[in-house]
Amino acid sequence: MGKQAIRGGRNGFSRLRRGGFGGWLLMAVVAALLCGSLRAEPGYQGQSAAGGGNSSAGSASSDGQATSNGANGAGQAPADNGTQAPSDNTQAPSNNNQAPSSSTTQAPSDGSTQSTAAESNGSHTATTTQSHTATQSSATNGNARTAGKTTPPVIEVEHDGPQQIRQPIPYPGLPSLQDLYTQIPSSGGTLRRFGSEAFLLGTGNANELPSDLPVGPDYVLGPGDNVVVNMWGGHSEHLSVTIDRQGQIALPESGTITVDGLTIAQAQAAIQKSLGTQFQDEHVEISLGRLRTVRVYVVGDVQRPGAYDVSSLSTPLSVLYAAGGPTSRGSLRILKQYRGTKLIAQIDLYDFLLKGVRATVERLLPGDTIMVPAAGAEVTVEGMVHHPAIYELNGEKTLNQVLDLAGGVLSTASLKQINVARVEAHERRTMLSLELPNSPDGVKSALAGFNVQGGDDVVISQILPYNQQAVYLEGHVFRPGRYPYHDGMTITDLLRSYQDVLPEPADHAEIIRLQAPDYRPETIGFNLPDVLLGNNPIKLQPFDVIRLFGRYGIDSPSVAIDGEVLRPGTYPMSEGMTVAGLVRMAGGFNRSAFRDAAGLSSYVIEDGQKVLVNHSQVDIQKALAGDKQADVLLKPGDVVSIRQLAGWTDIGSSVQVNGEVEHPGAYGIEQGERLSSLLKRTGGLREYAYPQAARLERVQVQQLGEQARQALIRRIESTPITVKPGTDNEQSQQSTMQSMQSQRDQIVAQLRNQPASGRLVINISSDISQWENTPADIELRAGDVLSIPKRPNFVIISGEVYNPTAISFVPGKDAKWYLQKGGGSTTSGDKKRIFVLRADGSVVAHGSGWSSSSVMDVHMRPGDTIIVPEKIIGGSDVWKNIIAIAQIASSIALTAVVAGSL
Repeated sequence: MGKQAIRGGRNGFSRLRRGGFGGWLLMAVVAALLCGSLRAEPGYQGQSAAGGGNSSAGSASSDGQATSNGANGAGQAPADNGTQAPSDNTQAPSNNNQAPSSSTTQAPSDGSTQSTAAESNGSHTATTTQSHTATQSSATNGNARTAGKTTPPVIEVEHDGPQQIRQPIPYPGLPSLQDLYTQIPSSGGTLRRFGSEAFLLGTGNANELPSDLPVGPDYVLGPGDNVVVNMWGGHSEHLSVTIDRQGQIALPESGTITVDGLTIAQAQAAIQKSLGTQFQDEHVEISLGRLRTVRVYVVGDVQRPGAYDVSSLSTPLSVLYAAGGPTSRGSLRILKQYRGTKLIAQIDLYDFLLKGVRATVERLLPGDTIMVPAAGAEVTVEGMVHHPAIYELNGEKTLNQVLDLAGGVLSTASLKQINVARVEAHERRTMLSLELPNSPDGVKSALAGFNVQGGDDVVISQILPYNQQAVYLEGHVFRPGRYPYHDGMTITDLLRSYQDVLPEPADHAEIIRLQAPDYRPETIGFNLPDVLLGNNPIKLQPFDVIRLFGRYGIDSPSVAIDGEVLRPGTYPMSEGMTVAGLVRMAGGFNRSAFRDAAGLSSYVIEDGQKVLVNHSQVDIQKALAGDKQADVLLKPGDVVSIRQLAGWTDIGSSVQVNGEVEHPGAYGIEQGERLSSLLKRTGGLREYAYPQAARLERVQVQQLGEQARQALIRRIESTPITVKPGTDNEQSQQSTMQSMQSQRDQIVAQLRNQPASGRLVINISSDISQWENTPADIELRAGDVLSIPKRPNFVIISGEVYNPTAISFVPGKDAKWYLQKGGGSTTSGDKKRIFVLRADGSVVAHGSGWSSSSVMDVHMRPGDTIIVPEKIIGGSDVWKNIIAIAQIASSIALTAVVAGSL
């Protein structure tokens, strides 16, 4: 251990360590004793309560809804919908959070976990291990195997208790095996010297020790003490005098008087007598003002030996505390006080550390020496005792005396055998075993007859960590937990009636039994109703786990309802459930429900080979009215479909009309209504309306256009950029590829920034009768937006022209004339792919089969747009076609925005 152990203890003294008997109570007692203010009371045997932390507590296992498949056909056992828990749990449909059955709360018999209490100093503490995760495992020939990686052992150290190692359990949900897979190492690790922590908080500075404590009348005065004298009667005066080196003080009218070596009571009587000769009826009372300091010396095996100036109230223990306490090899049993060559006192620190009391100790005088000799023989005591530690022997010779130093054995200690590791001096190490009889008197006699010697390591083992007389109840019950076992015990001793189980338990239940001698789990199934009725009294054995399931927890029957009900979804099928009952459980019909008939799809397994589906109709209205002939009894897996009224989705359908109509606004429409009918209801077109440029926006068209836009972007980005092999040098090819990349990035950016238009091309005129009931008279859809603009007086020129602008419309002029007005095409414009975007949304181009004549000869109409695209740089024919399509798409979208703002 050495200095490292002491330094390590200083850094973590606030924690109660395994070998430390200290703690806050011990430190409080030490601090009080420093200045001599703590006095031993007769019969006081105060033992530190901190030692109670070294108690051993049995492990506990959570009895929550953990499911483990044991052996021999245990199969999968998922948790019930009504799983037991400290808080309420609700059974709900699998996909809609409905709660067809009421919530059920379970009250575990022992606080939702099972734990064993350990006794320490007459008190009991309980510890609880973590809950076990429910795990499913497969069974083969009675041996279940868990899937996944191997779980490493978990080392648990209870509060100042023994170390326990939890080995991974192949059946994590089996509480009877939890403690059986617990290991208790015979050695709990490195222990500390008993009492070494008592000095870890020493200040090492006597000036920091309290010096303003009151003193009693037996305090002996000496040079340096300050005495306060109060006089009244014949003469009143307040004096504060210091005893000089000769041990004298000066009094008024009486001269000097010697008080050195006198107690306060004796000094007061002497002063009273001296002043009484000078003053009649004089009264005197004295007190101590400032204490003198004395220089003492601390030597031997201490942390900081040397000279210390301490208060005259200091004791040898307080001086040792100021010096940092003994070293790792210094004695904690022998503390000697010398005055010159005379041994004044010899103190055993264990009297204070174990009992909190000390014998009367002489006051320190100047020149006293405190000497700490080397430690004597030591014995290690570990295991199931109150204070495992390393103890120094001082007259203790037998094992019972050593165990008394360690606070005695715990109730969880095994006294059948005690192991002692012994060092035979200068020869070898050996092991001894002390076999103890069963009687208490025999144990005492055996312990008293076993002699210990320095270097012994005494190990008190723990009793087995599992309970051999217990059974476990878990699953779909109100009070899961661990219960005591007795001979002849049956399941009905735990489950007397249905009042002990949660609502709707499954008929199938299980007993997981550990078979001797190796405790292999075996699953035994039984019928719960038979047991509760008393027809099948099954006898239990120790370690049995009785596991119940909810009716909806294992292969639960369910039915589904879809369509026009308030809460469609999957529901657990109760006994006798009908189609009408399922509709009511789902909240009844929506307003959109077709109530004359409901669809029923039933599934039947034929000869265990295949599943047949049968579709039928149910007169649901009569069934809900109570007609039992119309109602149908449901089977597991049935699906009920409540259909929607015809035309229900058309209710509330409307379109928006904007622009040059007599009464723009929102209009409700009926199924099959056409554009001509809508325009008539708006009052017709106004005088300056331009129906040739009418825009009909449709949501479905916009969605299709958006999909096409995204597909075009992905196609452009995925098409590789290549340069046809030719005579160009490498530098020229690199420049061409950079230009192609730049052009592609520009087009992709334009497509991303311009959302798809939902415009549907229509061809109408001001005279509605001309196109009414023709293919141009299209059918309207809910959400359509019709916009009729004013007649424009311009033609737009866009793209690669010198002056992109809008030019006033002149009747009879062709595209060539308007293009010349805009300055013509730039050098980067592609003259072969010029196209015209009509005001109605149609496109006129050449070279693509749309028109046999040149685009330049096309006569323009108000609102038309001439677009000159950019030349496509390099690439294959496929690349050029893709870029050409992208240019047209982006130009159309951009032109629509520009035209709408003019």
